[in-house]
Amino acid sequence: MPDYQPCFIEGADRPSRWLVACDHAANHVPSAVNGGSLGIPAADMARHIAYDPGAAGVTRALARLLDGRAILSNFSRLVIDPNRGEDDPTLVMRLYDGSVIAGNRKAGAGEIEHRKALCYRPYHDAYAALASARPDSAIVAVHSFTPRLNGQPARPWHVGILHAGDRRLSGPLLQSLRRDPSLCVGENEPYKGHLPGDSVDRHALAHGRQNTLIELRSDLIETAEQQQAWAARLAPMLAAALARAVD
Repeated sequence: MPDYQPCFIEGADRPSRWLVACDHAANHVPSAVNGGSLGIPAADMARHIAYDPGAAGVTRALARLLDGRAILSNFSRLVIDPNRGEDDPTLVMRLYDGSVIAGNRKAGAGEIEHRKALCYRPYHDAYAALASARPDSAIVAVHSFTPRLNGQPARPWHVGILHAGDRRLSGPLLQSLRRDPSLCVGENEPYKGHLPGDSVDRHALAHGRQNTLIELRSDLIETAEQQQAWAARLAPMLAAALARAVD
């Protein structure tokens, strides 16, 4: 599949130390994977199970405002999840938030290896090259979360900041966000920190790089205007946090 791009890079020559990453930017299924379909309805492919709605727009806008680089995936998390270690059992999901992923039910070791070679490894190779392009790279991972999982209570947080013990950026960023009384801010909510081998672990923690992971509730970043507004809110907070952090 020579014309397929597993990721997109923007602002590779921008001068700042920021690298903004979006692991779940797209709900695309490459034609080399099951003919371009995972056998589930279009409505499911438009849901959070397939990608992080709104996160790509925030990523692009935030990278521009920070004068930094951006990397965005170009494959659905249902094809293979780049925010998992290679040996993680949830790397290729067969059931997700009540939906059976038909195209993954019979995906054996050979098919998973094919998807790693097509999507997963090229994405992480490009991510690693961008991160190592300068010794002081600071990584911001942008994700979104659904307001409610099937059968679960509504999630109250507007934004969550995730970290796995390295609070150099996350701590000051949390302080800035919590100064706004209109926001419900979660720390390691709605998810708990990081998983071994995930993207931040692989590209930031393993190298001692400054990092934070931002989770935005997807109903708050549905439009381009909302995405730009959140990026404009976060950019000065991130700049201030980095200025305060100790390398």
